[in-house]
Amino acid sequence: MRRTAAAVPAALVLAFVLALSGCGNEDTTSGSSSRSGSMDMQEAAERSDAMLDAVLKAVDPDLQWAHGPTTTRACGVTRRRAVMTVVSADRRQTFLDRAEAFWRKSDYRIKAVNKDEVFPAVYAVTEAGFGVSVSFRGKGQAFLEADSPCVKESKVAPPAAEPNGPSYEGVYPLPRPQVRSGFWSGSSN
Repeated sequence: MRRTAAAVPAALVLAFVLALSGCGNEDTTSGSSSRSGSMDMQEAAERSDAMLDAVLKAVDPDLQWAHGPTTTRACGVTRRRAVMTVVSADRRQTFLDRAEAFWRKSDYRIKAVNKDEVFPAVYAVTEAGFGVSVSFRGKGQAFLEADSPCVKESKVAPPAAEPNGPSYEGVYPLPRPQVRSGFWSGSSN
C-alpha cells in the first residue's frame, strides 16, 4: 500500500513539471493532439527563421538586422534577430504596428501588446504553437524572437539567411544600433 501512495505523488510531480516546461504532448493553441508532430529542433529553427524573415520583409522601409544568439531548451529552440537600424522613440510604435498588422494578416493570434513608452513590445503565437515577438530594450534597440513549441531533440545549425548588413559573427553581445535611416531614425512630426 505504501508503494502506491508514494507513486501517486511522484506521478503528480512529474505531470506538474511537464506542464510547466511546456513539453507535454497537448497543443493548447490549435487543439491538435501532438504539439510538434515529427518536427525536430533543426526544422523548428528553420521555420522560426522563415517567420522572422517574413516579418522583417513586411516592415517597410527596410531595417538592417543581424542574427542574435540561437538557444535551445529541453524541447525547443529560439532564434533571434537584432535590429541594427536606429529606431527613434517616435517611430517605435510604427514598427510595432507594422509587425502586428503582418501577424494578424498571417492569422497569428496576438497574445499581448506592451504600450510602455520606453520598452514597448508585441507578442504573438501561431496556430502551430510558435511564439514570436518584437520588443524594444536597452538604448531603444529592437529585437525579434521566435520560440518553437516542443519538438524532437536534434542538433541545430546556424541560420542560413545572410543578414542585410554586417554579420557580427562571433560577436556577443551585438553592438547597439548605429545605422541611420531617414524614416526610422527620424521623428514622426
